[in-house]
Amino acid sequence: MWWKAVVFDLDDTLYPERQYVTSGMRAVAAWIERMLGFPAPRSFEELCELSEAAERGRTFDRWIEAHGLDPRVWISRMVQVYRCHSPQIQPYPDVVPVLQRLASCFGLGLVSDGYLETQRKKWDALNLAGFFQVAVFTDELGREHWKPSPLPFRTVLDRLAVPAERSVYIGDNPHKDFCGARRIGMGTIRLRRCDGLHCDLHLPGADNTPDAETSNLFDIEFQLARMAANIRTRTLRTA
Repeated sequence: MWWKAVVFDLDDTLYPERQYVTSGMRAVAAWIERMLGFPAPRSFEELCELSEAAERGRTFDRWIEAHGLDPRVWISRMVQVYRCHSPQIQPYPDVVPVLQRLASCFGLGLVSDGYLETQRKKWDALNLAGFFQVAVFTDELGREHWKPSPLPFRTVLDRLAVPAERSVYIGDNPHKDFCGARRIGMGTIRLRRCDGLHCDLHLPGADNTPDAETSNLFDIEFQLARMAANIRTRTLRTA
C-alpha cells in the first residue's frame, strides 16, 4: 500500500461532538443547581435548546440573559465547568473495528484542535489511545498553531517518521481540517457524517477541498486504495 500513515481529527470524526455538548450541558446544569438553586433538569433542557438555537459560543450568554443574572460574574465560571468536566462520550460504532484493521497496516496519528484540558479529557474518555502511535493536541503548540496551521500536521508526521506524501488526514470540517494538511502535501479525506456539526458546510477553493469524501469509516479503506491508485496512474503518465 502506498500509504504509510493515517492521521485522524477527533471531534465529529471519531465520536459525535453533539454527545460532548450534551454531556457538558448536563455538567453545567448540575453546577447551576448547586450554585444558583435552579433545578438541574430544567436548566439542562434550557441549555440544550439554546445550544441548538443560539449562535455557536453564545449558549451561556443567552441563558444568563434569560435569567437576569450578571454575565460578568457567571459566564466565565460556566465556561470553565463546561470545558473541564469529565465527558460522557462514546466512539461512533464504526471507529473501533476500522481502527483495529488500520492499526495493523499503518501508523496511526491524531491531530486534535481546541483547549488542551478539554481535548485530553475527551481523548481519555474515548479510550482509543491504544490504537495510536502519536496524538498531537494543537494547544500544546500554542493557540497560533491551532488548525489550519501546518505545524501540528508536520509535528505528527515527524513523530511517526512518515513523509507527508505517504500520509492521509481524515477530518470533518473544511473550515480548518484540510488546508494545513494539504499545504504540506498530505492526502485528505472528508468524513461527512450525517449528524456532524459541519455536515452542511461547504467552502470553495482548492485548500478547503479534500481529495475524497465519505459518510462513514467503513468506506475508508476503499478510499485509501482509490487515492493510491490515482497517484500511481499520475506517476505513470508523467514518467
